[in-house]
Amino acid sequence: MDRSWSAGDRSAGVKVMDRMRQSTIGRSMFRVPDRVTERDRAAGHWANFLLHLYPVKVRRKELTFGYSAFLGVSSLVLFVSLVVSGVYLMFFYVPSPGNAYGDIQNIQTSVAFGQYVRNVHRWAAHLMVIAVAAHMAKVFYRGAYKPPKEFNWVLGVILLVLTLLLSFTGYLLPWDQLAYWAVTVGTSMAGYVPLIGDSVKQILLGGPTVGSTTLLRFYVLHVAVLPLLLTGVLAFHLWRWRKDSMLQMDQQGGSDV
Repeated sequence: MDRSWSAGDRSAGVKVMDRMRQSTIGRSMFRVPDRVTERDRAAGHWANFLLHLYPVKVRRKELTFGYSAFLGVSSLVLFVSLVVSGVYLMFFYVPSPGNAYGDIQNIQTSVAFGQYVRNVHRWAAHLMVIAVAAHMAKVFYRGAYKPPKEFNWVLGVILLVLTLLLSFTGYLLPWDQLAYWAVTVGTSMAGYVPLIGDSVKQILLGGPTVGSTTLLRFYVLHVAVLPLLLTGVLAFHLWRWRKDSMLQMDQQGGSDV
């Protein structure tokens, strides 16, 4: 594709957007100044609900698939799909040893779209673990964890740990033989943590042995505690990404934006 044609195409797109902004509907939706100066364009960017998630200035190569493989965005999309599908499944699941396994079977056989939604939830969980791990590996390979982005790297590690914990707690909810022995092994491993191991194990089990309280606590962790923690850390992670990207652009002079 010719470079001049691409520039002209972008210019035509800008003109269409400007005409829309000047209409009555456009003025009611986009309450920002006309994009005349660089400061005006930045103000419009900050005021846009979707665009404000991204830095004002981004190097063109960072928007290509080969640079990032969109692994961060993919992880976010998968998390949203997990929340949506998980909320649907919550309507048909009771976290008790007597009902858990039967509810899972009922979801797969009797609930409308139950089998489909559960498969979406399951595969999205698998893919999210892969996407987050691959995202971390790519960031490490490119050295993007180095100053001034080292704190955001720590947030990324926390997000990876939370993702793994979400997968583990969700794995236990069918409460079959695999889930029973997984929680037995997992809580036993937690018991070996120095100083606080016994307390952590007691909190997770809710008693001396695996039982109904254990399932309830892992259910609460899976549907409330861990998702809220992940959402908060993720919001902070995205905010730091914006700030760090802007700082990097300032240090590099904003070339090729």
